[in-house]
Amino acid sequence: MTRPDPRKTAALSAALSGAVDLGALKARADAARTAAASPAPAGAPAPDNGSSVPWIVDVTEASFQAVVEQSLQVPVVVLLGASYSPESQQLAATLTRHASASGGAWILARVDLETAPRIGQAFGVQSVPTTVAVAAGQPIDAFGGPIADAELSQWIARLLDALRDRLPGIRAGEARAGGPVEPEEIPEDPRIVAAEEAFERGDYVAAQGFYSEILASEPSNELAKEGLAQARFAERAEAVDPAVIAKADGAPEDIDAQLAAADAQVAGQMVEEAFSRLVSTVRRVFGEDRDRVRAHLVGLFELFPADDPRVAAARRALASALY
Repeated sequence: MTRPDPRKTAALSAALSGAVDLGALKARADAARTAAASPAPAGAPAPDNGSSVPWIVDVTEASFQAVVEQSLQVPVVVLLGASYSPESQQLAATLTRHASASGGAWILARVDLETAPRIGQAFGVQSVPTTVAVAAGQPIDAFGGPIADAELSQWIARLLDALRDRLPGIRAGEARAGGPVEPEEIPEDPRIVAAEEAFERGDYVAAQGFYSEILASEPSNELAKEGLAQARFAERAEAVDPAVIAKADGAPEDIDAQLAAADAQVAGQMVEEAFSRLVSTVRRVFGEDRDRVRAHLVGLFELFPADDPRVAAARRALASALY
């Protein structure tokens, strides 16, 4: 799970701005804001979603405009997902639980892009799941991917706080809800706990064993992947001598020294310098040596979030060096 990145949120919101043409709605927005709060979210009738909760709707291309019209009264949170995506299903379940308890202070509009691809095209969606908040007929905020339950609660709370005085249906919905949604307690995986405990006591070999065992049966377990990369690096970094940086600077042909120096630099928070060192080494060497340096650099990338700008820049530099 990852926290919504402010850079990613800003980029998504900018990309979505004006994506949905609701000019007619905007002309009525001022009048809608001054209307009395209705007992249920106002706007065009929502499509039949097979649910007893009227503020949770499954949206089709035909019904989407009618649902978004309700953003004149309350925020509409549009979940753009796909049935083939486990992350989409996970986020849908969490958002549905929050929306069920919201009293209609906001509407959850669930979109399956497999059956409604043009909605995704309208929003310029690049990956699923993508979540977009719409108010007064315009996208105002967005994030990509699943996020932790507590962080989702905070995102919803910030959204409502920002719009409470502008959209009349929020307060009525909150009055019906009777209180905030409590984050769901998710039991910890005892295997991850054992690995983390080994890591914390400095037994990096044992930690690697625990993480590797998890990945043997669950190759896509992201926590185990991240933990294994961290444990492998910690074992190397513990043994590295910081003096190797000067040694590597004086012996650019020494591959072992370059790899060790990069580890020392990452351990010393000189991340960009470490990446630059290994990209430069890739440019100078060939064959098995090049493959070895490239693999080491990619392993260092795994220590950081995929959207870390330092990683993104180094990946581009690596691609240029290789091709």
